This record gives sequence, structure tokens and C-alpha cells, in this order.
Amino acid sequence: MIELLVIGGGLLGRGVASASRERFRTAVTYNSHPLQVEGCATYQMDMTGSVDLIRSLKPQYIVLTAAMTNVDGCEADRLAAWKVNALGPKNVASAAKDTGSKLIYVSTDYVFDGDHGMYREDDQTAPINYYGESKLAGERFVQEICPDSVIARTSVLYGQNPVRQNFVTWAVDEMKKENRINIVNDQYTSPTLSSNLADMILGIRDRTGVFHTCGSERINRYDFTIKIAKAFRLDESLVNPITSDQLSWKARRPMDSSLDTSKVSRFAKPLNVKEGLNAMLMEMVVE
Repeated sequence: MIELLVIGGGLLGRGVASASRERFRTAVTYNSHPLQVEGCATYQMDMTGSVDLIRSLKPQYIVLTAAMTNVDGCEADRLAAWKVNALGPKNVASAAKDTGSKLIYVSTDYVFDGDHGMYREDDQTAPINYYGESKLAGERFVQEICPDSVIARTSVLYGQNPVRQNFVTWAVDEMKKENRINIVNDQYTSPTLSSNLADMILGIRDRTGVFHTCGSERINRYDFTIKIAKAFRLDESLVNPITSDQLSWKARRPMDSSLDTSKVSRFAKPLNVKEGLNAMLMEMVVE
């Protein structure tokens, strides 16, 4: 019997499965790209279609990590974003209700407008792009259908990932090639190591409500990249500070979507940037 089902086989999905398999019989679903996670069963499932797999497995916990996260892509194809980020969670929540499974839904800091930062869980949501709108709709569907669910909002996920790059792995690769990179210095977030997020999610799995599960440090992208360079012993002079108005994004970004982690800190330890990057380096050595 599967005790914990992870929906989504990306960086976070794999991280949750790896952390979970020591305590629970764990399975992971993928949509179009088959995957293997040691010690876990894997199944194909498109959450925008049939989710009868959930009803057949009847897991005790469901961790929903799958999402359309390309912010400009969501702006360009709103129908696809709505299907994946809103209707998909709605389908999963309906199945979770049928099976009595506890649902943990991973959401985003982009549900906020970014006017002041260090948002708390009860602050007013006001997304300024369609990615944030679609994820907020997913939150609302989940909470309406499964009132005892957990909403885990996170920010700028990073970690070692052999399948797909994230901000840290991209920056490291570029600096290793000695390429200059332009990084904005006026956008603040709370960067989050994927394995730390996995631990936080498991730490609040029996709770209810909204939690800000992210790194503990508010930092702008440029300063974050300088810390990446220092942690990986790369040339920080390759990092060129620019402002966000110099970029041609399709979708607006919140200027300060950093999150307050006081609430989740009662149940798990969010890492700051230095701690997170050092932990990532240790994970790479182990691999």
C-alpha cells in the first residue's frame, strides 16, 4: 500500500520522494517524461485528465508539486496555465476528498504583488501576473474541496538537478564557462533549497492551513548570485548588476515577494542562503 504519493517528478518532487521513502512507502507520478527514484514506485498520470490512480492507490498523504512554472509561458498561454495550475489541483483535491487523503499543495510567493515583501500567511494576496493568478486559483480550489489541506508557498527553488536547470545551476554553469551574466539587483525573493523544502513539507504534513515554506533570508537576485559565486569558488566579477526595467519580460514580476518563515519555523528549520548553498554542495559530493 502506498502511504505517500508525490505528484510531479521535477526537482521538488524527487526531493520529497527521497526524503519520504525512509518513513513512508512512497510513489511518484510523472506526466510525459518517465523517471526513476530509488526506493519509490512510479506511475504515469496527467492531473489535468483522469486522476483515478489516486482513487486506486488511496494514499494517506498526497504532495502536489507539479505545476507550470514558466512565468512568461503562463502569460503567453493562459489556457495551459489554468489547466495545469488551477484545474489540475482541483482534480487532485476531488480525488483526495474521495479517498480521505491529506493533501499538501505547493504554491508560490507570486500570489503577492511584491509591494513590501516579507509576507505573512494572512497577508492579502494580489498576483500581478497570470502564473500567480493561476496558482492562487489552485490554492482556492484545494482549500474549498479539502478544508484540512496544507498550502505550502515557496520561492525561487534551487538544487542539484540532472534533468532541468534552475537559477543556481544555470548561474554556476555560466560562471564556470567564464561568461558574464546580467542579474537584477532590485527584485527580492526568499531562495529555497529543494531538499530543505522537502523537509519542511514533511514537517507540516499533519497540519492545516497556509505555510510559507522557503528559505529564511530575503535577498535580491544580484546579491544571491554573488553568494553563489563565493560558495562555488567562482569569479564574482562575472556577475553584472542591472535593474529589472532593462529586461524584456512578457509578464510583470513582483519586486519584493520575500516570505516570512516564522510560522513554519515552529515545525522545521528554513535555511538561509549560505546554509542552503553549503548543503547543496554537500549533496553534490554525496552524489
